[in-house]
Amino acid sequence: MRKNFTVFFFFLTIYSFGQQKISGKTLSENDMIVTSVLIVNISNDQKVYSNSQGEFSIEGSEKDEIRFIKKGYERASKKVIDPKSPMNVVLVRIPEEIEEVEIISTTGDLTKDSKKLTKIDKKEQLQKAIGLPKSPEKPRETPAEVKQVLLAAAFGNLNIQSIYDLVSGKSRRQKRWYKYEDIQLDIAWIRKRIDDEYFVKEDIPAERISEFLEFSFIVKPEIRTYVKAQNINRVMFGLDNVLPVYVDRLKKNNNTAEEK
Repeated sequence: MRKNFTVFFFFLTIYSFGQQKISGKTLSENDMIVTSVLIVNISNDQKVYSNSQGEFSIEGSEKDEIRFIKKGYERASKKVIDPKSPMNVVLVRIPEEIEEVEIISTTGDLTKDSKKLTKIDKKEQLQKAIGLPKSPEKPRETPAEVKQVLLAAAFGNLNIQSIYDLVSGKSRRQKRWYKYEDIQLDIAWIRKRIDDEYFVKEDIPAERISEFLEFSFIVKPEIRTYVKAQNINRVMFGLDNVLPVYVDRLKKNNNTAEEK
C-alpha cells in the first residue's frame, strides 16, 4: 500500500511542475468580446471567469481539456497544444425560440387560473406524437468513488487520476457542482412552463420565484420527481401545497426586519 502511494505522489509531483498559465480571450462569432464566461480545466478542476475584456488565465499543461461555458451559448472545448500560445475561443450563440404570446383572463380561482397559466410545451408534444427521441443529456465526467478506487487497487488496477481526484477534493466538488446544475435545470424547466404572474398573485416577489422553487424542492422532494417525469400538473399540485408555507415564512421575516 505504501509503495502505491509513493508512486502516486511521485506522479503528482511531476504533474504539479508541468502546470503553466494558459491565457486567451473569449469572443463571439462576430469577433465581439464575450465576458463572464466560465472556463474549466477538466484535467485539474481549475475554474476562472473571463474578465470585462474577455481575457482569462488558467493553470494547465499540454493536452489538458479546457471547457468554456456561458448561458445562451453553445458549450465549447479545446485541447491545450502549446501552453505558451494564446487560446482564443469563439462561442456560438444558441438561437432562442420566441413563444407564441397568449393573453388570458384570470377568475380569482387558484385551481382554474393555475391551469390557464400553465404553458404547453408544443415541441415536447410533437416529439411524443411522432415518436422522436429526446435530446441527449449533457455528457458529464463521472466523479471518482472511494469504494471503486479501493476495489480496483485490490485487483492491482491503480488509477492515479482517480486517487488524485479523491485526495484533492475534485470528486467532491464535482458532485456539488452537478447537484447545483440539476437544481437550476429543474427550476428553469418549471419557470418555462408557468408564468411569473402565477407566483406573484400569491405574494411571492418575482425576484424570489427561483428561491421559492428551490425551497419547494426541500419541503417536497417529490416535486423534482414530477419534473423529471415532465408532469407539470403534479408539479403545480405540489407547489400549491408549499406556497402558503413559504409566503408565511416570508411575511414573518419581513415583520422581523421591520421591528429591527
